[in-house]
Amino acid sequence: MTPTRRAFATLAAGAALAPLAPAGAASAAPRRRGRLIAHDDFRHGLTKWAVELEQGGTVAAAHGTLEVDVPAGATVWFRQRLDGPYVIEYTATAVAAGGVNDRVSDLNNFWNATDVRSPDDLFATHRGGALAEYDYLRTYYVGYGANTNTTTRLRRYVGEPGVRPLVYDYTEPLLAANRPNRVRIVSDGPTVRWWNNGRLVFDYSDPEPYTSGHFAFRTTWSHFRISDFAVWRLTRQHR
Repeated sequence: MTPTRRAFATLAAGAALAPLAPAGAASAAPRRRGRLIAHDDFRHGLTKWAVELEQGGTVAAAHGTLEVDVPAGATVWFRQRLDGPYVIEYTATAVAAGGVNDRVSDLNNFWNATDVRSPDDLFATHRGGALAEYDYLRTYYVGYGANTNTTTRLRRYVGEPGVRPLVYDYTEPLLAANRPNRVRIVSDGPTVRWWNNGRLVFDYSDPEPYTSGHFAFRTTWSHFRISDFAVWRLTRQHR
């Protein structure tokens, strides 16, 4: 199926969106993965994470896996603030094994997130896990296999209640039950890229980029197992 792609004309209140940049055009020179700047092997609990749940559920890290099994909204923030350029990598599997939350939907991420109510400290503002509470963020947001696994979208939140500007809207790719998704997120100045299993899903050039902030796993009414989380500095490749 050919993805439906829509580029909305405004970010909010008339601010223009730039068109999608062709793959490889956004960076002046090739980048390579540099030093490791953050990681979690999920063997030592949730000390590196802050959990926000709408209606409870289970979020636990042990034996190399972050288990997210929730009946409603859940956001799991990485406590360390990240400054670009960087690349995030992780593996996530949508579990379908007969559990009450095994819905196969919503492998979502926030990154470079700040909250306009407390821009210097994301965690100084309380949030309870319902999606509308995140409208106050300035952030990139991917909803992969969202809306009961029918849409895959990139948004650029601008910190205004009720405003979630949509950059791209696809009808595929989507989630497959019990299949690992190896995600790669690139934050490199204006270049915003989101990959899954080697496929470039989103490639966006932002004229007013968000270049630092916090990363989160986000989902709703679902069950995921996440592993191998790491963040790497991006450096210029010497020829």
